[in-house]
Amino acid sequence: MDATLALMRAQRSEQLGSPDSTLEERRAALEMLTAVFPLPDDVAVTDVAAGGVPGVWLTPPGAREDAVLLYLHGGGYQLGSTASHRELAARLARSTGVRALAVDYRLAPEHPFPAAIDDALFAYRWLLDEQGLPPASVVLAGDSAGGGLVGALLVTARERGVPLPAAAALLSPWVDLTGSGDTMVSKAEVDPILSAAVLDEMAGAYAGTAERSDPLISPLFADLAGLPPLMVDAGTEEVLLDDGLRFAEAAEKAGVDVILTVAEGMPHVWHIIAVAPEATSATDRIGAFLAGQLG
Repeated sequence: MDATLALMRAQRSEQLGSPDSTLEERRAALEMLTAVFPLPDDVAVTDVAAGGVPGVWLTPPGAREDAVLLYLHGGGYQLGSTASHRELAARLARSTGVRALAVDYRLAPEHPFPAAIDDALFAYRWLLDEQGLPPASVVLAGDSAGGGLVGALLVTARERGVPLPAAAALLSPWVDLTGSGDTMVSKAEVDPILSAAVLDEMAGAYAGTAERSDPLISPLFADLAGLPPLMVDAGTEEVLLDDGLRFAEAAEKAGVDVILTVAEGMPHVWHIIAVAPEATSATDRIGAFLAGQLG
């Protein structure tokens, strides 16, 4: 992990944290960064349309047939795909002992809010209505913007009377698109991936004409009462540290069972760095939590 962080910091200007890079360059950079972590050969991949949303089934050997992990990838609502995050989604599925459904929700700026949340809800309802899965047999996970989207999906489902899943895991979640967390400034020099400038640009592209403080854009500001058990991970080396800390605190105050892990020395979504033992131990921990909540 130390070697990876040193390399990321050295190349930061060429990666996701540079405000001077174009959207196309950032999209390509994320795909290139994650391509070095290939999907294991023993994971079966099947294309699927989940409620009209393109996605893939990722099935590790021995996975339960009666339970599913719905995975929502990160990328600031502008970047990322099932291709860039399938190794992480499959690793979480393996640790949980289930299949994963990873979906390609629509991205901004081509498709601003509420396109992503609409697609996430379509996919979740497809699992319940078309695949016949009881809510207690479904768990959610997402990283970064995908973690924020998990939070927004839970709030949306509750408000619309859709049964909630058994549990959810939010990995370095981006839950405050207003950028009000103190660590947006205090961690600016140590975060090797993100910057306040890039996040501000991404937030504007996703929110469009809506207020960034809208609870379905920034679920930190939502009423979180009634949500299922949550696991929230955050690293000490990321500008979004405060997002995870404040979301866990808000959920706990709302009566939600929350397990918060603050990983010392870890960057934003360290879980995706498959070669690092810190990443695999984190996904093993998260998988054990999710498996323990399944019916």
